[in-house]
Amino acid sequence: MLVAFSVSPSGGPPAGSEPDSVHTAVAAAVKVVRDSGLPNRTTSMFTEVEGEWDEVMAVVKAATEAVAPFGRRVSLVLKADIRPGHSGELDGKIERLERAIDES
Repeated sequence: MLVAFSVSPSGGPPAGSEPDSVHTAVAAAVKVVRDSGLPNRTTSMFTEVEGEWDEVMAVVKAATEAVAPFGRRVSLVLKADIRPGHSGELDGKIERLERAIDES
């Protein structure tokens, strides 16, 4: 399965804490993803992760928890492509797209 997600703090910093930039919170989430060992890619808007359902969702949960200390709330946007029996799609989808563009 492929999951594209974006997670960020909202609602301002927790009471009694110093204001911080959102990029610090996002960096904490991306570090969790990269440390997971699952195939992943981060762009300016989303992080994509590939793996089995339980392992990918565990990474999304841990990334969300890593952002929690930076705000009173956490916003999570998630999109999943659930295609049993397929792997390598993180790059495979892009390769097929580029091939189609080249052939048109």
